[in-house]
Amino acid sequence: MTATLFVGCQDDQATNPQISKEVLDRIWDMGFSNENVQRVDDGYLVEGDIFLSEADLKVDIDPITLRIAETEQYRTNNLVTGLPRVITVSLDAQLNSIAGYSAALDECLARYAAQNLQITFVRSGSSGGNIHFKKQPGNYLASAGFPTNQGNPFNLIKLNSNAIGSGNSNAFINYCASIMAHEMGHCIGFRHTDYMNRAYSCGGAPVNEGDGGVGAILIPGTPSGPDANSWMLACISNLQNRPFNNNDKTALGYLY
Repeated sequence: MTATLFVGCQDDQATNPQISKEVLDRIWDMGFSNENVQRVDDGYLVEGDIFLSEADLKVDIDPITLRIAETEQYRTNNLVTGLPRVITVSLDAQLNSIAGYSAALDECLARYAAQNLQITFVRSGSSGGNIHFKKQPGNYLASAGFPTNQGNPFNLIKLNSNAIGSGNSNAFINYCASIMAHEMGHCIGFRHTDYMNRAYSCGGAPVNEGDGGVGAILIPGTPSGPDANSWMLACISNLQNRPFNNNDKTALGYLY
């Protein structure tokens, strides 16, 4: 079972009668894929791991794209502001009790710390963090949203430990850390690297989701070839480790 993908093998929600054509059209107009949309909580899960609330669908969004090579790094219009800034990160007690998750969060935060960004992530216990990791079952590995229009990071990341698994091996800790770092990337404004061609990491037929009519901005100094193993690729294989590659580091440095 391919449960190891951020976008797994899910039923086609584009024709789900519970999701209106108006909502699907709005999701597309915002620059997101409107295929395989899931109704979750008080919003929608798009592109496998991105949460859009009902309120998000009512806000005018003008995303700006940041291109790296033939697959691109994208950011949303909303970013974390008030830099330099410390962002606290908490891991709920349920996840903390599962083998590997605490060590994975430490590894995740260490990867960001090594980039010397103007945002600093600091661990802050089992609750109350500016970004909080919560155990959550579902049809996906993990989910997160984008920064608010007040310049704050999205505050909740849901992890499906049943699908991700557990363990104290270095392979599992690095895999789990890659998932955590990916979702934190969404929380500070990053889109999927293969947003324009999800077949790059997910396989299957190429899907060009469009750019919302806003074009793309090439990040200076990035190469012209494909961006293999980016931490923000949409899909990840079981026990795959995705630390920041050189293009990821350029994108992070460009924004923060």
